Amino acid sequence: MTRPSIRILQILAAGAAVAFLLLPIAYLLSVSFKRQDDVLTGAFLPQEPTLANWPAAFEATSLATFIVNSVVISVLAGLVTIAITLPAAYAMIRLGIGRKFLPQATLASYIAPPVVGLIPFFFLLKTVGLLNTHAGLILIYGFLNIPVAFWLLAPFLSRVPLEIEEAAALDGASRLRTLVSVVAPMIAPGIAATLIIVIILSFNEYLLASGLTLSDGMRTLTVGISLFQGDRLVNFGQIAAASLAGILPIYVIALVMQRHLVEGLAHGGVK
Repeated sequence: MTRPSIRILQILAAGAAVAFLLLPIAYLLSVSFKRQDDVLTGAFLPQEPTLANWPAAFEATSLATFIVNSVVISVLAGLVTIAITLPAAYAMIRLGIGRKFLPQATLASYIAPPVVGLIPFFFLLKTVGLLNTHAGLILIYGFLNIPVAFWLLAPFLSRVPLEIEEAAALDGASRLRTLVSVVAPMIAPGIAATLIIVIILSFNEYLLASGLTLSDGMRTLTVGISLFQGDRLVNFGQIAAASLAGILPIYVIALVMQRHLVEGLAHGGVK
């Protein structure tokens, strides 16, 4: 097989993969322009397109508030996760603190289903006065995503040349100063990739958000979308419109940081 033929096959394979990945978004977009009766036909394209679902989605619930809540909570929770995990992973890699048990312990803590912690988290937040608050969800998400961030950041930290840190120590830099001023800038792509991943995990979480938020002013997008389902009627068109409007901010964040995400994941997968 000639080189041009291989190139054409690669392009076709890549196009097919992209089309497959974009198909759910395309169908969601199509449903957002369908009438309720049109949805039940199962056709891909709307027979009688309508824009009514978009304003109705924002009027039926506090959708804009849900989107803002999700973005704020997920971004701040991601920053909390990085702030805790980066020094913890560095202490394990460079100082050997918990090296024998910490990786296994963090992984084991992530295996348990979230429903196990729902009731304890509820009473814990109620006791400290953080139930039904943004701060409560930020702390919960920030701590829950530490195992994921730990395993993502550890390979980056382990590949930082020890000689660079020794040179910083000779210049009088402390461990903390070395981490912040020397190590962190060197693994910035890895930190960015990890931050995006934990933000997406927090943004998509439903179970804890549904149990720890009690008012519309505090609910996240995933919980808000579930409110479109009535007792006897499911507003598929409004749900599709709300879903597209809700995922737009996280897509924008991912696109803005796409270069760092790809670079970080590529470096993280190479030994």
